[in-house]
Amino acid sequence: MRPRARVPLAVLLPLALVTGCAGFEGLQSDGRAREVKAPFALWTDHSPAPPSRSENPVALEPVPHIPHIPSGNMADADPRAVLDADLAADGLKPPAPGSVRRPVLHDLTDDGKPELIMAVDLDDRTSDLRVYSVRHQVVTRVLALRGVLAGVELAAGHLVVREPTKDPRYVSVTDYLWDKDRMTLWDLTLDDAHKPQPARSGTPEPIPPVPPAAGSPTGPAAGPLTGPAAAPSPRGEWR
Repeated sequence: MRPRARVPLAVLLPLALVTGCAGFEGLQSDGRAREVKAPFALWTDHSPAPPSRSENPVALEPVPHIPHIPSGNMADADPRAVLDADLAADGLKPPAPGSVRRPVLHDLTDDGKPELIMAVDLDDRTSDLRVYSVRHQVVTRVLALRGVLAGVELAAGHLVVREPTKDPRYVSVTDYLWDKDRMTLWDLTLDDAHKPQPARSGTPEPIPPVPPAAGSPTGPAAGPLTGPAAAPSPRGEWR
């Protein structure tokens, strides 16, 4: 009896794979595969200078001409006086009437004392967002951003800023978080564009107004502040 020829397994395996992938009409060619190349960098001898301190949104900047606050509580400060003094220190004019949104008090540093969050609408699109805290009794700006505020959110100690992108379907989401002694950029992502949702249950309770400290320029004209949204002042200056 003639011995049976054996076919090596290395030959059978590729044949099985080809046969299993083939359709009823046989194999189809999608054409020649595009050659993969590494990105070609342009102008490699040019690079931007590092940002200056004034361009750093989380640089700590003491606000001049504001009395010290022994309590460490931003609720003891006059929000409009703080904002005007900060803008003046930057060489900017006081905000136009009706352009300042209602101040917000919210604890971002997790020390049981609220920070002051303010926004100024510079025009129909651009706004200036600033956050103030008391550091060693000194009113200090801890965050300053200028941009298109599609939304500003507070959640679990995070301050989230949503800004439009060139694609209307998406927004840029910048997440800031207090880290030891300053605000830091926690995360930067893209998200689907959506309209702000109404406040849900679990929103921080309003912070009761705190009487101004003796000798402080804060007076009844400043109006009570509550968190997360501040009540309008008697002057009706908030938006």
